[in-house]
Amino acid sequence: MIVLGIDPGLANLGIGVVREDGKTPVFLHSQLVQTSSQRDTPSRLLYIYQAVKTQLLEHQPDALALEGQFFQAQHAMTAFKVGEAVGVVLLACAECNVPVFEYSPKAVKQALVGTGNATKDQVIFMVRATLQLRENPDSSHSADALALALTHLASRRVRQFAGVSRMV
Repeated sequence: MIVLGIDPGLANLGIGVVREDGKTPVFLHSQLVQTSSQRDTPSRLLYIYQAVKTQLLEHQPDALALEGQFFQAQHAMTAFKVGEAVGVVLLACAECNVPVFEYSPKAVKQALVGTGNATKDQVIFMVRATLQLRENPDSSHSADALALALTHLASRRVRQFAGVSRMV
């Protein structure tokens, strides 16, 4: 199984791709997609869409793991901008017939580190250790995207073990 993870954002969007060989996850790709605030929003969204679609076509993933967005009211503008980026990711997935699964930041931390209150450094360490990487991913956004893909693989194994076709 191949899973593409996405840490969404308008300025910085992380992409991580892993493949499961038996029970062993294998690193395939990671990338940070950056857009400049000097460009208009439609151009930035098109760039994100094209980057995601390129990875979907290149890696042909079986699933996409996306970080669910949970913002407080004072961060409404940030939530709106991230939501726009999520929209183009969902469009690319729909075009490529790739199912999308959402995971909360706490669920990712719990799956990788064993506690929903893990630090970013702990998550990066576990991504690096699990995928046997020589170095940390190029950005925290890429690390988060890889963590999302790993979380999906882990949750898939749990669903298979429990005989559940879909977690609610």
